[in-house]
Amino acid sequence: MHTRIGFAFTLALLSASPALADACASHFESSGVPLVTGITYKTWVVAPSVNPNTAFDKIHRAILADGFLDVKAEKNLGTLTAQQETSGSGRPQTLRAVVRKSGKGSRVDVVFIVQPGQVAPNMTKNLCRIANAASE
Repeated sequence: MHTRIGFAFTLALLSASPALADACASHFESSGVPLVTGITYKTWVVAPSVNPNTAFDKIHRAILADGFLDVKAEKNLGTLTAQQETSGSGRPQTLRAVVRKSGKGSRVDVVFIVQPGQVAPNMTKNLCRIANAASE
């Protein structure tokens, strides 16, 4: 009996991360015309048992780990803004994250904006990696 309960608990833990990733990916949106207009990529997730201060710190670390520069953190507002320049054009892309209370947990919204003439591959995966950091 204990073996079955332990197995079920382990299975639930292992399946939680993909569920978070799926939730993030299902909220992913983009607007704009690649290479013609600026493009805005955005997504959001809810971390149901993570308080906003903890979620904010985790998101902040994830943004820094992804190599963003000029990170501006305003914890009292729950906002993070960062820049990234990977195209060699000198025109930065902007990342914005907002962490706010949602029920007993937190909601994390992440937006990435590229300028006209730029593209950003793998944005669902990249934004979800940052957004899901709140629950990790």
